[in-house]
Amino acid sequence: EIQLVASGGGMVQPGGSLRLSCVGSGRTFGDYAIGWFRQAPGKEREYVSCISGTDGSTYYEDWVKGRFTVSRDNAKSTVYLQMSSLKPEDTGVYYCAAGNYYCTGPFNDWGQGTQVTVSS
Repeated sequence: EIQLVASGGGMVQPGGSLRLSCVGSGRTFGDYAIGWFRQAPGKEREYVSCISGTDGSTYYEDWVKGRFTVSRDNAKSTVYLQMSSLKPEDTGVYYCAAGNYYCTGPFNDWGQGTQVTVSS
């Protein structure tokens, strides 16, 4: 029901910052919960963060430790993931995905992903 395009990835040194964007196509973007996931080389995809489509509540995986912030601008049909204090283990392909209202899943529609590389 919605198409998502993730962007903003790139190469950054440890301790640096990146802001990822997830742009949605659809008339009801603000209704969707948008989750962020990542997949490191040779690893399974894992959950990172989510912002709800109801009241904009935000959720983070425990290991984020306050380094990441998810936000949304529904007028621009965009969700952001601001990442700081990046570590080499943050390297991977980051995906955004849409679910219905809440961050409980399932996430049915997925963007193509954007590569994040944290390296000296």
